[in-house]
Amino acid sequence: MLELNKSGTDRSGPGRLPAQDPGPDAAPDTRPAGDSPSTGPVASADRVPLRPYLIAGAILCALYFLYGYFQYARFGSPSWDLGIFEQEVRAYAGFDAPIVDIKGPGYLILGDHFSPIVALLAPLYWIWPSAASLLFAQAALFALGAVIVGRTTQQILGGRSGLCVTVAYGLSWGIQEAVKADFHEIAFAVPLLALVCRALLLKRYTAALLWSLPLVLVKEDLGATVAVVGFLLFVYGRRLQGALLAAFGVAAFVATLVVLIPAASSAGRYDYWTKIDKNGEQDVSMLDSVLGVLNSSVKIEMLVFLIGITAFMALRSPLTLLILPTLGWRLLSQDSNHWGMVWHYSAILMPVLFLALADGVRRSRGSHRPWLASYAKVAVPVAAAIAVAMTQHLPLRDLLRPETYRTDDARSQAARAALDAIPAGSRVETDITLMAHLTSDRTVYWVGGAPGTAPDIVAINLDFGWSRPIQDPVAYAEQLHPEARYRLKHRAGSFVVMERTTPEPAKIPGVGDG
Repeated sequence: MLELNKSGTDRSGPGRLPAQDPGPDAAPDTRPAGDSPSTGPVASADRVPLRPYLIAGAILCALYFLYGYFQYARFGSPSWDLGIFEQEVRAYAGFDAPIVDIKGPGYLILGDHFSPIVALLAPLYWIWPSAASLLFAQAALFALGAVIVGRTTQQILGGRSGLCVTVAYGLSWGIQEAVKADFHEIAFAVPLLALVCRALLLKRYTAALLWSLPLVLVKEDLGATVAVVGFLLFVYGRRLQGALLAAFGVAAFVATLVVLIPAASSAGRYDYWTKIDKNGEQDVSMLDSVLGVLNSSVKIEMLVFLIGITAFMALRSPLTLLILPTLGWRLLSQDSNHWGMVWHYSAILMPVLFLALADGVRRSRGSHRPWLASYAKVAVPVAAAIAVAMTQHLPLRDLLRPETYRTDDARSQAARAALDAIPAGSRVETDITLMAHLTSDRTVYWVGGAPGTAPDIVAINLDFGWSRPIQDPVAYAEQLHPEARYRLKHRAGSFVVMERTTPEPAKIPGVGDG
């Protein structure tokens, strides 16, 4: 991926970088250029070693995958998303339409979120047909972002700044929380945005344009981010390229939300508009949503920590504009899950912010404000120290605890026994606990989300956290599916497996529907 940025695109013209190499330990440029964005050393790409960053990336990939894999092996998935994405990738791997029965029998997932780029994981799934393969892919994509961010920083700032930023990015809370949240499609956006920002900083504007185009295939809202890339190109002097890219981003954003997703949705609309205009059952006007963007301490805390992890130097760079579209819909949302520092929503902001940090330091080294020039000298190690210090309160700290690697506890053994009681190829209705362990070779439904299907098996974890304790699991299964009868097949610990004793329905919702 780095080759496009090295390929010599835009070799001539005002965007060309200086050819001289001041060396990795060159002193800051202190000429009286004020806050010129070109202030400071810029190393030749050929002089910046790649090996240290590949080693750092491999280490980070291993850490991310270890955390994700052992969380999965201990049946600790925090949501249904890993199962959803495995069903999607499994469909692509079989050259089928991306039907995700967890969202509803026969549900076409492109009518939920528009993420066709996930199909790129099909070859990996042919080799390793397991949810764990998705966790590995995400770990590799996040680590690739670290390689791009770190090496670009060293090219811009010299010295040891690149490895410091690699550590700061790799341990950032946005990445760690995304690792904890299992797989999500935004993993593809992380290296792509890193490459976009790298190209902008190195003034390779055609490369920036090309790297931004695939973002519209990652998730429906990223068309707005592409439009901001176009705006930056326009500001940097590439007016035609910038205007065309901005228009493309806006058009892709509108077309995806208004045409493509509604066309794929059985409801004929984009369901997530309700995240902005409804708070529970109560309607919320757009004006109230706008006025309420900072109506929660959770939102304010998130914003402070977003900029704080860069030692606040990201505020010195125009690249920070790229985070506004994502922050915009999150702050407008009425769903509190979008506001804070948990889940995966901030991962795509990390490469932007840390390359904005590098740009901010470069711009500040020659500042006529002595305090700012002095602070720029220490901002990178400060950001690295912040990331290391915060890790004691973040997911990767669990890798230092022996219990993280224990998958032979009574709960895990009971869960595996329940899996063994569920035949391959069967249709299973279950909760989050077992879900991602079943999606590779069974048809899986969300418990309570598949009326009329009379699945072969209903498997539940009684300790899942039900609103009401389930006293009689068989009665519960028959309450979900009054068209069928069930009997207890297996019970171990809190895990219960019921099998259907009546014939399969002649017509199963979502099966054979064209």
